[in-house]
Amino acid sequence: MIPLEPKPPAASDPLGAQQIRTNISRVARRQWWLWSAGMMVSLLLTLGIASFAFPGLLSENEDFYSFRLNLAVRGLVGLVLLFNVYTVYQQLLIHRLQSKMSSQVEALGQIEVRTEEVYKLAVLDPLTGLNNRRSGEQRLAEEILRAQRHRRPLTILLLDLNGLKNLNDKFGHAAGDELIRQFAARLSKAIRGSDLAVRLGGDEFLVLLPECRPDEVRHVLGRLRGVNVDCNGQLIALSFSAGWTDFKPGESTEALLKRADDALYVNKRAGSFHDEVVDVPR
Repeated sequence: MIPLEPKPPAASDPLGAQQIRTNISRVARRQWWLWSAGMMVSLLLTLGIASFAFPGLLSENEDFYSFRLNLAVRGLVGLVLLFNVYTVYQQLLIHRLQSKMSSQVEALGQIEVRTEEVYKLAVLDPLTGLNNRRSGEQRLAEEILRAQRHRRPLTILLLDLNGLKNLNDKFGHAAGDELIRQFAARLSKAIRGSDLAVRLGGDEFLVLLPECRPDEVRHVLGRLRGVNVDCNGQLIALSFSAGWTDFKPGESTEALLKRADDALYVNKRAGSFHDEVVDVPR
């Protein structure tokens, strides 16, 4: 049974996102209540002042009017103080909710970064950023199943850099790593979005080409030409060997890879590099 390839992590944890949405709703409700209470207090103050000021204009008893107006002013002042206390309390609650949401967002961000790092370690090659051997083989098994189910063509391409050992001996492993990185970057640009480039290890690469015509394979190889690496001021031209073949219905993954490897071996034995490649019979 083929294990499933790890998938990229989701943008955030569903439970954490739900909690953040709940806190946002709470903040919105509290702000609405504050706004409503402010409007209500303003309206009550206006009505209170008007209710006590208007009768005084018609009353002849100034002492009684002054007493009532004094009581009204005290009541309004008390109402304003109560409202201010309520406002401060609500603002404190809102601040706590905002702080809690900020902490949750920061925690979710850290989880996302760590999950992404684990995903990269499990799926990607650290030197080139291409898929590693394990994930490439899993994807190949999936593409084979898809090709059999839908009766669609599937081509695999094997690539092997030439002269990497001599380059490492002469300029050091750092130069060899740089050559591999540059070749991988060119390879990523040479293929389609539906294709997959894999670093099998060392200087060996695998490319999955679903529904690819023979002339398209040579088009990919043509895009890989002209890669040069600067080694201590000296430009080193990259050369590679290539071999490819098409999937046959009912064929196993091992048999398909062996036929492609045989084509690669024929090419290397013939001394053909990036300008001459050998295809095995289909």
